[in-house]
Amino acid sequence: MTAKARGATLGDVAKLAGVSIATASKALNGRAQVRDSTREKVFRAASALDFVPNALARGLLFGQSGTVGLLTSDLEGRFSLPIMMGAEDAFGAGSTSVFLCDARGDPIREQHQLKALLSRQVDGLIVVGARPDPREPLSGDASVPVVYAYSPSTDPQDCSVTSDNVESGRLAAEHLVAIGRGRIGIITGDPSYGAAHDRVEGALEALARAGVTPVAEPLFGSWSEGWGRGAARALLDQHPDVDGVICGSDQIARGAVDALREEGRSIPGDVAVVGHDNWEILSTGSRPPLTTIDMNLQELGRRAANLLFDAIGGNPSHGVEKLPCRLVVRGSTLSTV
Repeated sequence: MTAKARGATLGDVAKLAGVSIATASKALNGRAQVRDSTREKVFRAASALDFVPNALARGLLFGQSGTVGLLTSDLEGRFSLPIMMGAEDAFGAGSTSVFLCDARGDPIREQHQLKALLSRQVDGLIVVGARPDPREPLSGDASVPVVYAYSPSTDPQDCSVTSDNVESGRLAAEHLVAIGRGRIGIITGDPSYGAAHDRVEGALEALARAGVTPVAEPLFGSWSEGWGRGAARALLDQHPDVDGVICGSDQIARGAVDALREEGRSIPGDVAVVGHDNWEILSTGSRPPLTTIDMNLQELGRRAANLLFDAIGGNPSHGVEKLPCRLVVRGSTLSTV
């Protein structure tokens, strides 16, 4: 009887791929320690044998269920969905199942969802916040490894991964300086958000290094197009020669672009505008499309998943890891030729 006829085992996959059983398991579970060429061989072997992991057998052997929980407080999914997509990439196609629960920003509901996930005997948890500010750790004993993504835990013993918001502000400012802008204003969002201050901090640091003084004190308001429009008009009234604007979000940037155009300024000819978040429904739909800072949320999800795998395997990390952001250049800072 062939392996395929009787139902392929992990050992069969490993033998066909020419690797150890441990390596085959790591490859199928998306572990970062496996070379891409090796992972490809293992997946080809698994596909050829129609290999389907036996979750029950794995649970009996390793004390694991092959499931993890993703607990989010992001109601709109703007941040949690890209993170979840990245995490699922790392978990591997079908090898680890993800249970998604929405706590809706309610601590009581979060506790209820936590108990529900633990009752399903998940091997670990990824907790995704609704905003990038530090949050209190899960109350009570989670009893499984936990990784906090996007919103880091306030407990330095916990494992957290988030985007580097100070760096994102630096990238925005450096880009405007690089394209020759020297009369720069800053419009950002809700001052109760640490990320709003972090992005301003990074922008001011980069401008100072370049010898550029902002035309005005940074303007804090709300994360909305309406605030962006009003703040841009106020900036123009006081500083009509402004030639660059750093915005704390794409919503603010889109509002600012609209107001600047309505006031007769060409974008980017007269004023170049940079947003944050790379929320594509806004950034690509703006006229012109927005140059913005991408927070690399899918990569953040992949990193959170790999950190969770390591913790489940007995090698936990501690503290906050900050992932780099990237500049996405579009028409609001560079004219197309």
